Amino acid sequence: MNSKTIYLPKKYNYIACFLTLECNLKCDYCINWHGGIRKPQYKIIPGKKWLEALNRLVSRTDLPLTIQGGEPSLHPDFIWLIKNIRQDLPIDILTNLTFDIDEFILQINPLRLKREAPYPSIRVSYHPASMDLDALIDKVLKLQRHGFSIGIFGLLHPEFKKQIQDAREKSLLLGIDFRTKEFLGVFDNKLYGTYLYPEAVEGLKKKRCFCRTSELIIGPDCSVFRCHHDLYGNFSAIGNLLDPNFKIEDIYRECDQFGECNPCDIKIKTNRFQVFGHTSVEIKDVR
Repeated sequence: MNSKTIYLPKKYNYIACFLTLECNLKCDYCINWHGGIRKPQYKIIPGKKWLEALNRLVSRTDLPLTIQGGEPSLHPDFIWLIKNIRQDLPIDILTNLTFDIDEFILQINPLRLKREAPYPSIRVSYHPASMDLDALIDKVLKLQRHGFSIGIFGLLHPEFKKQIQDAREKSLLLGIDFRTKEFLGVFDNKLYGTYLYPEAVEGLKKKRCFCRTSELIIGPDCSVFRCHHDLYGNFSAIGNLLDPNFKIEDIYRECDQFGECNPCDIKIKTNRFQVFGHTSVEIKDVR
């Protein structure tokens, strides 16, 4: 049976392709573990299956597929997949850059990851407690010299804020795009983050609501989820890109998890055009 083409709603702002939730770093503030949710064991599916799923999508030149994780390079077909995704589908990568960049440079044409956008196509997360800044800078500069669009992003966690700010200053002096991101979650019994629906993340009492997403969130087995909360907790998926008849419905869905939302879904942030004021989901009828 031929798989049907999947069209994304015009309001969609993000396509998240989680090749794996596994990571070779063990940051205790990882947003994937918000609220004590333990990582579900998703089956790793081969790159050919991912290719079959992603090549069904019809996106726009300003809406890339963002390859991420966990650490996406832990997927055995990471480079192969980037090389083989349909050429008209733009690609971004979120990574900690711990993979072999020499092989990456050899295999990937930097033009494949270049486009008109107000941010780098390869966005590298820097975590001071588990990464060597100088070694990271060397890798980023090498990729830059080979023509790749790349930058570093540092999380302004209260414990590491000074290290992040120092790293940013050093990187900028070397010509590296270094941006900071707001820490989301609880540290020392204080909730950090700017939220459109603050009650949704406080965890005081679960309520029911209706919620509509503006993101296509694809798990490691190509399942599609309502939100990051459902992906990380392995709640029921709403479908799978490998289902020949799957289509995206731009609708409000009933939810009984309001109060334990993942901060990624309800934070106020910039959209893909770097315009501040966007939130991934719309919530109504909280009860």
